[in-house]
Order: sequence, then structure tokens, then C-alpha cells
Amino acid sequence: MTHRPRRSALFLPASNARAIEKARTLAADVVILDLEDAVAPDRKGEARDAAVAAVRAGGFGHRELVVRANAMGAQGADDDLRALKGSGVDAVLLPKVDSAATLRHARAVLGDGPALWAMIETPRAILDLAAIVGAARDTGLAALVAGTNDLAKEIRCRPGVDRAPLIPVLVQIVVAARAAGLVAFDGVSNVLDDEEAVAAECRQGLTLGFDGKTLIHPSQIAPANRVFAPDADAVRWAAAVVASFNHPDAAAKGAIRVEGQMVERLHLEEARRTLAIHRAISDQSRQ
Repeated sequence: MTHRPRRSALFLPASNARAIEKARTLAADVVILDLEDAVAPDRKGEARDAAVAAVRAGGFGHRELVVRANAMGAQGADDDLRALKGSGVDAVLLPKVDSAATLRHARAVLGDGPALWAMIETPRAILDLAAIVGAARDTGLAALVAGTNDLAKEIRCRPGVDRAPLIPVLVQIVVAARAAGLVAFDGVSNVLDDEEAVAAECRQGLTLGFDGKTLIHPSQIAPANRVFAPDADAVRWAAAVVASFNHPDAAAKGAIRVEGQMVERLHLEEARRTLAIHRAISDQSRQ
């Protein structure tokens, strides 16, 4: 299995040519060209054309390129999918995925090709998470994205700095993603001018189990990349676990002692993932 860093996923309006050009130089792991919330209704068609042109032009390097389409049932939603069919985009992000039916419809329109990512941003989606991720194999669903602003609005909760009312919902999203082997992205932070506040929210997302965070401004990339990258201690420990299990004496053992701790083979899998992501990040930094 290939593990790629997905620490930071930056939304930007597909109608903004300057922003798209800048995105080719930013340190984000994922660039999401947005056709939905970030685009005015009278510029949807223009944004769609610009997104397809940007995908075909390439130049994004190691960055995973995703386009967020308009929500199913909204004007132009199927036009978005038809335009992206065969474009070469890495994934199509579907907003307001309430059921597996949305995934199946998108796959039918897109045909073979890009992976699907699903935004989980409504109460109904939370209640139907099992069915949504249960359709992952048939529809090519690869990631869940927490739509925290919409969830807070729909639930009518008041998250505050600690996001306490949303934590039960965020945990459900992570659990559903893990059950199906999917990537899980935390929702956006609305803080623009306080890097430490963004970093604190990233640390909370990391603690909850998310792989990375969606972002709305380039200034948020650095704290997200820093927090979601394996730190030196994690890399050292992972290397120790792998080395210990590679020793001939451990070949037939399901659990061994590493630096005074009991470690099982399930920890070996996570250690290998940590080292793979660390290597990928190191390779990116040299490009």
C-alpha cells in the first residue's frame, strides 16, 4: 500500500486564476479547486471551465489535485461531473453527501476514473455513515471530509474554540473512515491571523484520528503540515519497532518487548505507515 501525506488540503475558488497559479508553488499536500461555496452563482460555468483547464495544464507537482463539484440537485452539478470525466483530476469532492445514492449517481456520470471524496456536513449524513462508507468499494470512495461549518449550522450547536459540541460527530466520521480504509480530513478552521490557534485545532484533529485538515487560506498550510507530520520522536519509535520485528528472534512472535514496552504486530503496521509518510514528506522537501 502506498501512503502519501495528506496533512493539508487547501480550498481555493476555481474562478481565481491567480490563486490557481499560486497553488502550484504552495506546500499544501492537496489542492481543492472549488466550484461550490467559493464561487458566485453567475460564475459557475466560468469556474468549471477554469478548473478543467487547470487540471489538464498540470504543473501541480506532488500535490493531489481535487475539484469540489456542486451538490447533487444543484444547478450545474451534473455539468460539473461531465466536464471532469476523463480530465485526469485525482478526485472529485462531493458536497452534502447524505446517502450512498449520491456516490452511485456521481460514479455513473463520471464513469471510470477519479476517486470520489465525500463531504459529511449534514445530520442525515451522520446517521447514514455506515451505508455511505459501505458503498466505498463499488463507487471508488476514498476519503471523508468533515464539513464542520455546515454541521454546526445544521445541528444548531455553538462549537467555540474547543469545538466540544462537534467532537462526537467528528469521532463518528473518523470511525466510519477507518472501518472502510478511507482517508479522513478534519474540517476547516475559520481563524486566519493566529497560527497557534490553527495549530491547536490541528492538534485536536490529530488526536481525534484525522489524517489532515482542510484549509481556507495559505497561511494555514504551515501549521497543518507541521502538526500532521510525524515528529522526530514518532519517527524514532517507529524505526525501533520495525527494526525489532525485523530481528530473526521476532519472526514467529505476535508481540515483543521494545524499549520496555509490549508491542504487537498491529503496532508494526502503524510504524511502517509512519515511516512511509515521513519518507514521502522528506522526498517532497527535496523537490
